[in-house]
Amino acid sequence: MTPWQEISRLLKDRSGNFGMMTAILLPVLLGAGGVALDLTNMMMSKTQMQEAADSAALAASTALATGKAEDETAAKKLAKDFFIAQMGNYMGSEAASALVSTTNVDINTTTNGGGKTFEVAVGSTYNLALTPLMGVLGYQTMNIATSSISTSGTKQERSALSMYLALDRSGSMSFITDQTKPGTCDNYTSGSWPQPINSKDPCYVRKIEALKAAAAVLFATLQQADPDKTLVRLGATSYTDATQDARAMEWGVDGVAEYVNNLPSLPTGGTDANGALKDAFKALKTKNDTERNAHKDKKNDKFERFILLMTDGEMTGDSNKWNSGLDQSVRNKCEKAKDDGITIFSVAFMAPEKGKELLTYCASGNENYFQPNTMNDLVAAFEAIGKKAAKSATRLTN
Repeated sequence: MTPWQEISRLLKDRSGNFGMMTAILLPVLLGAGGVALDLTNMMMSKTQMQEAADSAALAASTALATGKAEDETAAKKLAKDFFIAQMGNYMGSEAASALVSTTNVDINTTTNGGGKTFEVAVGSTYNLALTPLMGVLGYQTMNIATSSISTSGTKQERSALSMYLALDRSGSMSFITDQTKPGTCDNYTSGSWPQPINSKDPCYVRKIEALKAAAAVLFATLQQADPDKTLVRLGATSYTDATQDARAMEWGVDGVAEYVNNLPSLPTGGTDANGALKDAFKALKTKNDTERNAHKDKKNDKFERFILLMTDGEMTGDSNKWNSGLDQSVRNKCEKAKDDGITIFSVAFMAPEKGKELLTYCASGNENYFQPNTMNDLVAAFEAIGKKAAKSATRLTN
């Protein structure tokens, strides 16, 4: 065979094509396989990081809204710790700890009349180590970044209400309490009444003054819950053995606050709450269109009704002895009001046993009966009543 024939046969031989093509394409095939494998790992890692960031942001914003995180610093730590712990479940705690330096938490707090809103942003980056196959294409790592924002807040939900105060201003409300005040004054007790005791020093705070102080706290509590005067309506009647002039129901606390402040500093007379309770029921009963329409005008679809009944004595009428008939009549009026769906708060302030028994009966459950024996206790009772009535509730929003 001539040299030319040998060269011709070699050129026509195809038996080594596969080997040559494999040698040529092998790097490409290895790179493609590496891309597929690393792309799968990257997508999985991205999903895991996103889920961890979402959970961490939500946990921190919720903790702020519910008060479990005291401040933004505590919330940031909570978010970062939560994120690292979650990633530790996926990649191991040692590898996850490397994310501490690349994880950022930002918090924006917004305050408004209805509450607070907490916006928490969690972001992190991670250099994912690629397979050696990707090294064929010159890539050793792939940067993965994620971010998440969660907003939680507190929304104040306040109840619309109508409350009527039936307040004792009988002679015993001139008696001393346990508190003193500067200066000298006439001090009255049950043993000296209607004359003062011999000593003017120290000067004791009278029960009527304690009532005014307690009422001021009640009004402040209600005003805080309703600064725009669209939720709270108040009315009042004071009583001795006779029913005094009433203060009609009106929006806000100003009118009734003025009424209480104008009660006499040295009250006189016996004790009969029947007329005041009659006024209260008339103002608040279900069939009273005035209250329903007043709230409807303020777009209050529903409202709650309360009577605050306060006495420091027992039902005596114009005498100094307990009158069972008057006592029973008060009980009947309390029962009628409760049957109509009105909640009664009752306060027996330094009262005798008959007075305590009556007000225990009148209260809408033991939780709404108060038996203060000091001025401070009376103030605390009126504040508690204000908070119960206003029912300022905090609702978590996400």
